Amino acid sequence: MSNLFYPNKEKFKAPLIKNMCEYKDLVDEFAKDYEGTWAKFADMKIDWFEKYHTILDESNAPFYKWFVGGKLNVAYQCVDRHLKTKKNKAAIIFEGDNGDQKILTYRELAYEVSKTANMLRNQFDIKKGDRVVIYMPMIPEAAVCMLACAKIGAIHSVVFGGFSAEALKDRIIDAEAKLVITSDGAYRKGKPYMLKPVVDEALKEGCECVKKVCIVERNGETIEWVAGRDYSYNELVKNESSFCESEIMESEDPLFLLYTSGSTGKPKGVQHSSAGYILWAQMTMEWVFDIKDNDTYWCTADVGWITGHTYIVYGPLAAGATTVMFEGVPTFPDAGRCWKMVEEYKINQFYTAPTAIRLLHKTGEHEPAKYDLSSLRVLGTVGEPIDPAAWSWYYNAIGGGKCSIVDTYWQTETGGHIISPLPAATPIKPSCATFPLPGIVAEIIDEAGNPTPIGEKGFMCVTKPWPSMIRNIWGDGDRFVKSYFGDCKKDGKPVYFTGDGAMIDEDGYITITGRTDDVINVSGHRMGTAEVESAIKKHSNVAAVAVVGKPHAIKGEGIFAYVVLKGEDTVTEEMQMVQEINSIIKKEIGAIALCDDVVFVPDLPKTRSGKIMRRILRAIAKGEPITQDTSTLEDPSIVGKIESIVNSCAL
Repeated sequence: MSNLFYPNKEKFKAPLIKNMCEYKDLVDEFAKDYEGTWAKFADMKIDWFEKYHTILDESNAPFYKWFVGGKLNVAYQCVDRHLKTKKNKAAIIFEGDNGDQKILTYRELAYEVSKTANMLRNQFDIKKGDRVVIYMPMIPEAAVCMLACAKIGAIHSVVFGGFSAEALKDRIIDAEAKLVITSDGAYRKGKPYMLKPVVDEALKEGCECVKKVCIVERNGETIEWVAGRDYSYNELVKNESSFCESEIMESEDPLFLLYTSGSTGKPKGVQHSSAGYILWAQMTMEWVFDIKDNDTYWCTADVGWITGHTYIVYGPLAAGATTVMFEGVPTFPDAGRCWKMVEEYKINQFYTAPTAIRLLHKTGEHEPAKYDLSSLRVLGTVGEPIDPAAWSWYYNAIGGGKCSIVDTYWQTETGGHIISPLPAATPIKPSCATFPLPGIVAEIIDEAGNPTPIGEKGFMCVTKPWPSMIRNIWGDGDRFVKSYFGDCKKDGKPVYFTGDGAMIDEDGYITITGRTDDVINVSGHRMGTAEVESAIKKHSNVAAVAVVGKPHAIKGEGIFAYVVLKGEDTVTEEMQMVQEINSIIKKEIGAIALCDDVVFVPDLPKTRSGKIMRRILRAIAKGEPITQDTSTLEDPSIVGKIESIVNSCAL
């Protein structure tokens, strides 16, 4: 085994999984008694009101049911049960974009959740099973409203605050939401921005299901109030009681809906259950992040995404941890913002996206050295495979060569991590997801269900049901089966297909090669865009890159690369740069992967959460009209700039 980074044992005092022997023992335990081992953890981790009678019901596969007959409440699991031992411990630390700071202890969080739950019941007539859309910035009230819904059995659907009115409207209508909770606005890069007007636009027509709107007054900007529909959260909640009995929920009662992108059709409402989801959220917090009682943990995601659900709100709180909520952006007021916060709050676990790491590297390569980052123990990445250059900077500049990097692989549909290093146990290969977590039967197979040979790409599948998996697409069971269980089979039976490609190496390590719809077929050879991008990023002057396919008269598809350079200088020797990039690709992958087109652009079209919108880049490369909504991008103007550059190149 070469190029392995071993855990620094001095950083880990009493991890739950100490070494690879313990990891393998746990994997074997699941293999010998799959259902019984899951039941053992469910009994250990969940405070049941009433115990389940059936561990796993497969009678209506793939509509699996876990812990049938069990009764619990997720808000109780995350908040109320901790009051016996942690009432004065910080539950949420909030830092606003404008420097606002607020700390909620578990007791204070319990009061706020109960008051909000009572407000939902008393003022808005929200009952068990009703859907509530939450369109909020990254402020504590977002987490409080999520937990308040869980406390009374309402199903929340959080919509990312960067989505347009049309996207918000689609989600409201599909969920048939009775109430929308929003904010007047928030702050971003030192300036206020507005959310309430987007809600007003979304509700103009077609959203008759929404009876009222509840508004958290955050930035104090003037908004329009609709009489009889709009109500102030701040005014209503202060009159409510700080005690609210938790609704008794069945294990399989839906906890929330979270919609995936609707840019290629009607958005899919991913439906998660109560017991299975919260069990895995807590277990992965403890296993993957080595959460300890005195730790302060920070995930930089937004609650509008699954990462924010599982690893800002539900997972950390179920584990009794202190979780940080950050309203701003990592580069404001400068590229040292994150590292200043790590130093100030003595952060122990830091979890972010490779996009953010590359941005911080580009804009503030030497900033980390100005701060004391010695409190860090675990560094996490999420959302996409991390390239070797970003991994190296993260490991050395942020972790000081001492912190484990957990490169987590999972999806909205999986509820929590499914493949990840264990920080105190797993020898890490940079840019490699490593091994499935115990209890997750992840396999790389071909279309016939056979395991793929070492080094060959296949389909990343999970071949046994697990507790936190998606239960349905809201209101569309046929689409659920077709979307996730229609492509791959094992022993003749449909299995869960992630939609990603992957391969396994001689040591059993799994590397994710990218979405199968992000695969370019060059002369009959399937090329994963992530693999090509990783090679290009090895050029010392490349800050970011996105690769897409473009029709080619001879090869079927050619490789088209959008490259962002480091620094502000434009390219003076474009042909030389292209030759250097292709030379690296030839070395790393082979001549089959050489780029036919390379364009140098000032930035890539990204959502505010850092996701690169490759569909837009594909359309530009092909000369097709852009049909996607660009209003949710971090910088909508970048699309026109890229189009102009591509057109001027006459590629």
